[in-house]
Amino acid sequence: MSKKFKIGDTLSFIKQERNLANKRQADARSHDFNEIYFNSDEQNLVKQADRCLDCGNPFCEWKCPLHNFIPNWLDMVAHGQFEQAASLMHATNPLPEICGRVCPQDRLCEQACTLNTGFGAVTIGAIEKNIADTALANHWRPDLSSVKPLGKKVAIVGAGPAGLGCAELLVRNGVIPVVYDKYPEIGGLLTFGIPGFKLEKSILIKRRQFLQDIGVEFQLNTKIGEDISFEKLQQDFDAVFLALGTYQAVDGDLSGKELPQVIQSLDYLIGNVNQQQSYQMPHSYHDLKGQDVLVLGGGDTAMDCVRSAIRQQAKSVRCVYRKDENAMPGSKTEVQNAKEEGVQFIFNLQPLEITTDGVAFERTDFDELKHKDKKVFLSADTIVLAFGFRANPQSWMKKAGVETTDSGLVRIENQSIFNTQDSQKTSVSGVYAGGDMVSGADLVVTAIAQGREAAKQILATFGLVDD
Repeated sequence: MSKKFKIGDTLSFIKQERNLANKRQADARSHDFNEIYFNSDEQNLVKQADRCLDCGNPFCEWKCPLHNFIPNWLDMVAHGQFEQAASLMHATNPLPEICGRVCPQDRLCEQACTLNTGFGAVTIGAIEKNIADTALANHWRPDLSSVKPLGKKVAIVGAGPAGLGCAELLVRNGVIPVVYDKYPEIGGLLTFGIPGFKLEKSILIKRRQFLQDIGVEFQLNTKIGEDISFEKLQQDFDAVFLALGTYQAVDGDLSGKELPQVIQSLDYLIGNVNQQQSYQMPHSYHDLKGQDVLVLGGGDTAMDCVRSAIRQQAKSVRCVYRKDENAMPGSKTEVQNAKEEGVQFIFNLQPLEITTDGVAFERTDFDELKHKDKKVFLSADTIVLAFGFRANPQSWMKKAGVETTDSGLVRIENQSIFNTQDSQKTSVSGVYAGGDMVSGADLVVTAIAQGREAAKQILATFGLVDD
């Protein structure tokens, strides 16, 4: 630890301003799919971590769905104890390098930071990302030598955040998890839905190696119900955890949605990743170079689409949202990045109909004194629908007796809006579920939390309660 770092100054939050990670200039980054943020050096990490007030009641920790020990590992970083910080991060979060990149910290931990009242929140996400990246680069692995094998095996269907969260906690407690996924790489939408400029795919490869090294087994390119039956999983394993996510696009029931120039957001994003990574998946690649593009929607998926279209050198890219900017559900940081890269935002327009020439809208803020017409038409070559996703329960689930709600989400035991902690048990004995297929399209960190909760409940049935 260098002596030039003065640690423990109670006024660090005043003397050291909140310092965001540097990012590549918009004109340079908008031509490739590489990540836009630079890693911080150790000195800056230490200074930023030392700004933490170590609140007696850490709101940041409670706001995080995983209840990460944020003040504790910030203190370790402030004292240059990077490996110890990485170890503590992994105690509650199996994917810290990913959460540091894609979690909306401005709505979670950093939003809850006491310093956010005027001094600028501690840069929790950037510190988490940098420390976890360093740990993976140095091939850090937890010491599991004292873990006693329980002689139990759990099948996990889905290698997304919920599935990985469940698998990592199980293996730390002596259970062998076998993770099945239809895709050729782990991550689910982390790999195939989030573009590389937010999360480079090499990160997921490193995490897969980490998980394999500690005992997680993966069976990729494997479809349940086709390559292996669900009944076979029930017979061969002591428990099953379902984490299939939500992949059915919401189309808004718009007239014209079947026209050839209309693309669903996930089809567009998966096609990009498939083409860039040469996965040979049956997903079409949509090249929007030279086209006038309209993206309908205001969430993070819409931001992924508009920023991808910019990188494909679209002639123009406009994002249209039905409410005002403050009501947009997506990350404010992502909206700002999109604006810097040349995306035009149009607000208060409700889409009515898609035609061969574009989209007809109706103003949601119509004012006779301000607007000439209530109806607006925007021309476009390609329209991308980014209205979100809903559940798509599989036929083998119904056959096995897994109950779903009217909206297709998996029904879990004692599920209630009044419960502070739901069970992850389904209607079938020994079968658990979590993530988006239970809660609907939600945050990565929420899916991880449900996967870990399912693991704890499974461990309890084996006579072991995880701390």
